Amino acid sequence: MDYSTLDYLRKHDTTWRLLTASHAPLIVSFLYATFIKPNERSLPFDQVSTQLDDYLFHLRDREGEGAFPKTARQYLDDWANGTSPYLRKYYVQGRDIPQLDLTPGAEKAVEWLQGLQPRQFVGTESRLMTLYRLLQEIVQEAEQDPAVKIAELERQKAELERQITRIRSGLVEAADPTRIKERWFEAEDTARKLLADFRQVEYNFRTLDQEVRELIATSDKRKGELLDEIFEQQDYIRDSEQGRSFNAFWEFLMSPQRQQALENMTTAALQQEALREVDDRQFLPRIGYFLLEAGEKVFRTNAQLAEQLRKYLADQAWMEDKRILQLIRGIEKSAVAMRNSPPETTIFRQVATLDQPRLAIDLVMERSLFEPKTKIALAAVRLEEADESVDVQALYNQHWVDEARLRGNIRRLLHEYSQVSLAEVLQQYPLQQGLAELVAYLNLASKDAKAAVDESVEEVLPLGDAGRTVRLPRILFTR
Repeated sequence: MDYSTLDYLRKHDTTWRLLTASHAPLIVSFLYATFIKPNERSLPFDQVSTQLDDYLFHLRDREGEGAFPKTARQYLDDWANGTSPYLRKYYVQGRDIPQLDLTPGAEKAVEWLQGLQPRQFVGTESRLMTLYRLLQEIVQEAEQDPAVKIAELERQKAELERQITRIRSGLVEAADPTRIKERWFEAEDTARKLLADFRQVEYNFRTLDQEVRELIATSDKRKGELLDEIFEQQDYIRDSEQGRSFNAFWEFLMSPQRQQALENMTTAALQQEALREVDDRQFLPRIGYFLLEAGEKVFRTNAQLAEQLRKYLADQAWMEDKRILQLIRGIEKSAVAMRNSPPETTIFRQVATLDQPRLAIDLVMERSLFEPKTKIALAAVRLEEADESVDVQALYNQHWVDEARLRGNIRRLLHEYSQVSLAEVLQQYPLQQGLAELVAYLNLASKDAKAAVDESVEEVLPLGDAGRTVRLPRILFTR
């Protein structure tokens, strides 16, 4: 906080410039009502312009027509331009209307001015307990002595047991309304600061994206060196304290159980009598949705950086391929030009009279690896006749299906009907030999030129044993 630093901030810092602007009350009040209070991350330019036009109308009616001479669009353009703008003006892919969002510096100015407003009371006890709890967590997590850790856990366990004993005995302390309000206002203040931090994280990623685009456009380095430099910047942001903290926060927030628990706790807290008259009862119950929306913008900004790298690699590959094609076409044009008037050089005549129409180029990598021949070791072993006698009777005891009987079954039904299906045949003459007999029917159908298969309809055919069935396309036999 020396003189040079403060002098530089006074001239270039967005927060300081907004606080000292000639129309600071107009800018801050409008930005608060449009972005901060409803927690809007971005809005279309036309919508913001309409809201500012209405806001200026009411102010001019009270302050006079000459108080604000410019139009709403002119004011928005002024606030979104310059080296330290209050609004970020950008385009979303697929839309031709620009979007507007607060810059981190403008949000800090609004937040600082909010702190100047008098509060109903200052929650010193709640903040002191928060300070005590944070210091206690630091000491406990940094402690490496197991005995000390166990002693602290035993102390906490004894305290919990004393509380349980008191509650079981009927000694339940009534909630202090002042303490409940303190903790509610502290939770609300922490949540708003958390949303403001998202804009700063998004701004850091967007700055990295802009630096990468400038680096790609102006760098003469080789592709590998340029990518190394870009990835080093990405790793620096991801591995920084801010990056690790954001990733841990996002993993915590993406848990459905924790989202539901957060919603349940805010709903239960608002049921307390001490919070019945709280002014803003909608912000904390929707904090989970607000945080997810803000985190999505951060990840979308990071995805744009990855997309920029992908486009750069694709463009580089296309340019290299284009250069190769240009060289090949140049060689082809030179060859066509030399065909009718070849140069009178010895080397050209030797090449032109070669038997091969092109040079035989043998690359080393085209050669296959050496494969040693496999030697088969043959042993001269005398084969002796076996003494075992084989019972071949089992080969003759297989199922034999009389196909003549099956043909007779089909013919008898065709005497009565012009066509019958295999299911109707089996309904009239059930299978006696199970699957073997069914296969015989299928064999007859394949040999019969008048048989047909309707694959659009399936039939369930009983196999006749243990209630088993088989599903087949409909097979039709005709006269």
